[in-house]
Order: sequence, then structure tokens, then C-alpha cells
Amino acid sequence: MTGERPTRHVVVMGVSGAGKTTVAREISELTGMTFADADAFHTEEHVALMRAGIPLDDEARWPWLRRLSAWMADRCAEGVSTVLACSALKRSYRDVLRQGPPSLDFVHLDGPVEVIRERMAARAGHYMPASLLESQLATLEPHGPDESVVVLGVSGTPGELAAAAVARLGLRPAMSRPPGSTRP
Repeated sequence: MTGERPTRHVVVMGVSGAGKTTVAREISELTGMTFADADAFHTEEHVALMRAGIPLDDEARWPWLRRLSAWMADRCAEGVSTVLACSALKRSYRDVLRQGPPSLDFVHLDGPVEVIRERMAARAGHYMPASLLESQLATLEPHGPDESVVVLGVSGTPGELAAAAVARLGLRPAMSRPPGSTRP
């Protein structure tokens, strides 16, 4: 045994507009885990489809999910813990993500459709139109009892949700900076 701490890997999941990216960034700030947004792994073609209001089908999603899984596996091999903002709506999608690191926890941000729809309508510059919310809700599959998932309601602030996720997952807070400071 080398004495190194094992890495931890978390996916903050849910439909578009639930706050995945914001909460995942907050978790990264609290813990020092490396953050990534799954949206950055989409091809330009897929972004154009979604921007046009066309949901991606499973065939389009498989390579994207494999890239995300490989990214987490690569960070794991480097000894780096990660937090990823990713919709991960179906069990089969979560199963692909679990093929990357040796263990993976999920934080599912869930809440009233009206609240999420309002958030989507209020945000500027995002390619995912509010019109795709219904397709995401139809795709969302509840987690199974064998999946490591913490469900949090979207009514809290991002900071409150991140703190709850860190506590419920038993993640270690970053020691290199005082609370409330930001990373460079």
C-alpha cells in the first residue's frame, strides 16, 4: 500500500436548469475536486442540434458518455478526484459513466418542473432551450436501490446544496484555503 488517499468521483445530475453546473462548481470549490461540465464534451454538431430544439438520441449520446467516463478514469489514474456536471438521465447512461473510475457517486438535483422551467427561461447564453425540458423529463429514469445517489431538492441555494452534497457523501473539504475564499 502506498499510503495515497483514493480518489473520489461525483456526478451532479438532473435535467437542464436544475443547477448542475453551479452546484458542481461549488462542490469543487469546497473540496478541491477537479470540475468539468459535460456540456463541454459535446461535439459542435450536437450543440447545434440542441440549440435548434432537437434532443439527442441515444446513438448520439454513447460516444459523449464514453468520453466523460474516460476523462474521469484518466483523472483517477493521475490521482485526481473529480466532480462532473452531467444530466445522466438514464440508468444506462449512468452505467457508462460508472465504467470510468472505480467508484462513482451521483448527486441528483430534483425539484418542481415549474421552478426548473423558470430557471431555464431566465438564463442567457445557454444552448439548451426550455422547449427541451419535456424531453428530458420524459427521459429521466429514477435511480435504482443499487446506485449511490444523493437526491437534493433544488429549492436551496447552490452553496447550501453543495454543502449538503459534501456532507452526505462524506467528502473532505479542501484544506488549502480558508472558507469563503475562491480558488485562483
